[in-house]
Amino acid sequence: MIDHTVRTHASAESLAREEQLAWKLAAVATDPVAVTAEVTEMVINRVIDNAAVALASLTRRPVRAARDQATRHPYRPGASVFGTDGRYSPEWAAWANGVAVRELDYHDTFLAADYSHPGDNIPPVLAVAQHTGRGGADVVRGIAAGYELQVNLVRGICLHEHKIDHIAHLGPSAAGGIGALLGLDTETVYRAIGQALHTTTATRQSRKGEISSWKAYAPAFAGKAAVEAVDRAMRGEGAPSPVYEGEDGVIAWLLGGPDARYTVPLPGPGEPKRSILDTYTKEHSAEYQSQALIDLARRLGPRIGEFDKVSRVVIHTSHHTHHVIGSGSGDPQKYDPAASRETLDHSIPYIFAVALQDGQWHHERSYAPDRAARPDTVELWRKISTVEDPQWTLRYHDPEPAFGGRVEVELVDGTVLTDEIDVADAHPAGARPFGREQYVAKFRTLADGVVGAAEQDRFLDAVTRLPELDSAGLAGLFPAAEADTAPATRGIF
Repeated sequence: MIDHTVRTHASAESLAREEQLAWKLAAVATDPVAVTAEVTEMVINRVIDNAAVALASLTRRPVRAARDQATRHPYRPGASVFGTDGRYSPEWAAWANGVAVRELDYHDTFLAADYSHPGDNIPPVLAVAQHTGRGGADVVRGIAAGYELQVNLVRGICLHEHKIDHIAHLGPSAAGGIGALLGLDTETVYRAIGQALHTTTATRQSRKGEISSWKAYAPAFAGKAAVEAVDRAMRGEGAPSPVYEGEDGVIAWLLGGPDARYTVPLPGPGEPKRSILDTYTKEHSAEYQSQALIDLARRLGPRIGEFDKVSRVVIHTSHHTHHVIGSGSGDPQKYDPAASRETLDHSIPYIFAVALQDGQWHHERSYAPDRAARPDTVELWRKISTVEDPQWTLRYHDPEPAFGGRVEVELVDGTVLTDEIDVADAHPAGARPFGREQYVAKFRTLADGVVGAAEQDRFLDAVTRLPELDSAGLAGLFPAAEADTAPATRGIF
């Protein structure tokens, strides 16, 4: 890996394109290095994972609305959309599938200087592949490139510190992934990355306060914007330059300012793109920083026994966890029984209370309004708080990071129970790391009642042969749903 220093340059400095971060990202995306067998296997795992969570969300209102929008744009050859048997314009297919994948907050993650869900790169890459007649090997190459760009941007550039949403790293990575899929030249991908970044630099209010369905829509918007950016760049259209380093660019005005320095690691020429191997999926449908704490609650609950005997619970954890999903956020909605599912998904006090009481976490039942409003849960929930522990913050940023915390449960008789956990059980360094068997089991569990057993088998047969599939075979990655997914909303289209 090569570390690249990125800073603001005055217009008079005339920074050469080849020295700009957008160009360096494009060069990585277009480097024709072979995809390793290990990376190919993980790409297949993540395609399985995305399909699982997309199918489980098909009847949810935000997913229906996005799908209804897409189905107003039929197109040939076009691309498939989960829950339909038609073909639609690729940018709209990327949009609908991106919302379905993101709705339950249940697919993969990478955390470093910033946050990311790199599986969000998969819907736009797949949609463009189908529309343009590419095969499975091209898809694998595009997905590996998208992951590589997003993961390394997340390693080097913190967005949330400046209240910029993490989709600002996804727009460029998805554009690069599509460029790799199509085998485009570096200059074209450079322009597409610049456009995609410029159109996806939004504030992170989408994940603050009263969180709405836009939390799932924002990454899908970035994927749709990336498809459109590549289309324009292929037609010869330009982009802001230098988009990161310019005097009025992203670093100078949206991030650390004219004096800021960032270090972004990227593979050198001919170096395999392996960053997907550093990412991890979720066993539980909740924000990633709650994954380990759900596992801790499941083993701590039996030790407590009678939850009305709890006087307070304090979770000592990292800065990120405390301020994003903990009481350090200052969001009163995180303690509101009438809060939206999206808000509860970002409330570790709520999540920890339910996981303590139930000994499990379910993507639907754990968020049900009657579950959130249960009086004994509300009572316990409001006794739970988080504090930042500098040691956990340091461990969060360690090369082998810890995303958990230490929990102190004080009972009314003065007894104090403590336990801690470093990473989620499903994490590669956890107690029960996810492998192919676990990805398949997650798919079958979430697809049950939505996709029949024979259709599940057909999907799994196709996806495990992903590198061998021709363009027609990519349709096998979209299982036919049995659930009612008929149009249910109406807008302008």
